[in-house]
Amino acid sequence: MLKPSTALLTLALAVGLAACTSSSGFDQPLGAELDGNITGSATQNNAGLMSGELNATHQLNTRFRAEVPSTVTFAFNSATLTPEARRVLAQQANWIRQFPELRFSVYGHTDLVGSNAYNQALGKRRAQAVVAFFASQGISPSRLEALVSYGKTRPVVATQGPEEANRRTVTEVAGFHRGRGAPLNGKYAEVIFREYVAGAVPPHPTSAPPTSQVNPAN
Repeated sequence: MLKPSTALLTLALAVGLAACTSSSGFDQPLGAELDGNITGSATQNNAGLMSGELNATHQLNTRFRAEVPSTVTFAFNSATLTPEARRVLAQQANWIRQFPELRFSVYGHTDLVGSNAYNQALGKRRAQAVVAFFASQGISPSRLEALVSYGKTRPVVATQGPEEANRRTVTEVAGFHRGRGAPLNGKYAEVIFREYVAGAVPPHPTSAPPTSQVNPAN
């Protein structure tokens, strides 16, 4: 008998928990643009924990980062996507298209050169460039939970000078898309079922051991 992985069992538990709670009243406007000062809503986070959404989202976000690069970088003082950034974003877009139940957020960052206000706007333009690229790849903006600029407040390298690693955008799984008339726990179930079926695909015939045959008489 095939057994689902530990991750799928955890997601299955999330389905049961989600069925016991209501997800209404906590939706943010899809594609909302935030200024980076997002401490979060305790009420929304508590509801997410109770429903299991945060746990499932964390697992899927971990998978996203493991299977595709989640970060692209930019030239100094630029929000133009480089050829390498487009290549990476094409991988992200391909992954996103495989999971129509999921929502995503894009976070824009800058290095520490320049004023806070200027870098806040630059981080936003970089995130907008990523969102526009996703749209060109057939991903609806309605699936984007938030477009966030952190400006220069979250560098990965602590240097006051120009630093490519700090000039970046990060794409993350943000949760499950709440379509009209579609309960949240149903979204969990769709992902779990598809993952379970994918994990239960029988081996290719070429990998099966040969069967013995009776040689015909000479």
